[in-house]
Amino acid sequence: MDVAAGFEAVFLDPVGRVVQQRWADAAVAVAFEELDPVSAFPVVPGRRWGPGLWWSATCGRHVASGSNAMRVQLMVLDRDPRVVGMAGRPVRLLWRDGGGRVRSWVPQLFARYADGTGLLADCPSHTEAGGERAMKAAAAVAEACARVGFVYRRLERLDEVVEANVKWLAGYRHPRNQGRKGLAAVREAFAQPRPLMEGVEAAGDPIEVLPVVFHALWAGQLTAPLDVPLHEHVLVHAAGSGAESAAGRKEGAGRSGAEDGGAGEGASEAQAPEADGDGVGPGGGAGRGSTSSGRGGEAG
Repeated sequence: MDVAAGFEAVFLDPVGRVVQQRWADAAVAVAFEELDPVSAFPVVPGRRWGPGLWWSATCGRHVASGSNAMRVQLMVLDRDPRVVGMAGRPVRLLWRDGGGRVRSWVPQLFARYADGTGLLADCPSHTEAGGERAMKAAAAVAEACARVGFVYRRLERLDEVVEANVKWLAGYRHPRNQGRKGLAAVREAFAQPRPLMEGVEAAGDPIEVLPVVFHALWAGQLTAPLDVPLHEHVLVHAAGSGAESAAGRKEGAGRSGAEDGGAGEGASEAQAPEADGDGVGPGGGAGRGSTSSGRGGEAG
């Protein structure tokens, strides 16, 4: 691979015109997290899951998603307090290989961090997805990112239990699930670690309180281990401020950011059933839950 001549970036400007410029310049000047996809996500015949939209609580709008695997990674990024913006396929990178031939690659997602750095990532359904071409492209894109202080990763799947829990909590990501009294009441109820349903009943009517608790768990105001099923006896407690709150928001959901370079440990092609609001969570067990109308909206 010959990248001595550098990389070029191709993207759509805010009015939809195609722009091509030096990657080093674009990485500094362009807000990729605000752009539309530079090319549409492909539709693969016979595949159960296809392109769609993910409503991001971080962005307050829909983000294009190309697969269920990518959708899971968007959920993980959406919980990360360091992420301030996301977009699906906003940029195509161009370079020449060792034979002088032009090569290109469109990473599936871009995430912007509060410190100004960025993450370009692909979300394969398994480690060998894309074959040799994808691996060569990954090496080139990683080099392009390293030159501008960004990070590129092929994100691996989450643990099945963690993935199911993140999907469940994602259903309560919309701010409307803060409830009439806000988050203060549930934080007070879980000031000390206590079983989920015990704290919920102490805070009020479970029908009204459970959506608030799940939203607080999503937002990092409350913490619980996500590597075990969310059930009525799981221990929940209020997160502290600063680093402790940030840690709680990411607990069990993988790592992200330019420091460790990923949205998490990856994504699975399998889709866990969406919560219907009749129980406590993926672990079940509490017959008194939230109504489905209390969950956050999404499309695709």
